[in-house]
Amino acid sequence: MEFMQQFALVAPWIVLAFAVVVFPVLFFISAPYGRYARPGFGPTMPAKLAWQVMESFSFFLFAALWILNPQWLTPVVFVLGAAWLVHYGQRTFVFSLLMRDEQKRKPLLTVVMAIVFNVLNAAGNAVALTDRPIDVPLVLGLSLFVAGMGINLHADHVLRTLRRPGETGYSVPKGGLYRWVSSPNYLGEILEWVGFALAAQTLAGWAFAAFTFANLAPRAFSNHRWYREKFPDYPAERRALVPFVW
Repeated sequence: MEFMQQFALVAPWIVLAFAVVVFPVLFFISAPYGRYARPGFGPTMPAKLAWQVMESFSFFLFAALWILNPQWLTPVVFVLGAAWLVHYGQRTFVFSLLMRDEQKRKPLLTVVMAIVFNVLNAAGNAVALTDRPIDVPLVLGLSLFVAGMGINLHADHVLRTLRRPGETGYSVPKGGLYRWVSSPNYLGEILEWVGFALAAQTLAGWAFAAFTFANLAPRAFSNHRWYREKFPDYPAERRALVPFVW
């Protein structure tokens, strides 16, 4: 456990370094999965299995280290840990199983990179959690986390149900925050982890929030550009990520 504590002290700084690197790069090179899947990135594996493998590290490693955290049964640490596991339980066991396109594949390279990140991130956040007073930042942060997760789940549901069984191709999503932005699923996830960081008040939490923005904001920009290029009548009032702003 002492090794993990030392490891967890370093992990947030590595996550922050990742954020600094990926933010500018992803504006020019879209990660090769989903609509941006393309050859040239080595061996691939089924996308559904890839998501399950990647996200399981954020669930099981975090759960183990959270329970080993001496303060895990204190109210704040317990609630924050439970919030993390609800999110990653949904991502690992529900989101992946609901994926409809069985033919989609994901480069093994991106899976390995995600596993490395998830090990750093899960360890850093699980070990860093400490009990703290129930105050305004805690309540506001948890509220933001819940709101962001709701936005994320609804947006994912809209995307999943765009096609009828047997249909292929893409169409313009509608409903909810899709009225104002092209990627409300990413907006919701960013809000989740900003809320978590605000509630936890740890470097690891803020590092994860920074990386989430650095990773998803460029992809939201790419999605927005892609929709505008593919659909000439794409709603002009929609922004990429932040309603009415960007």
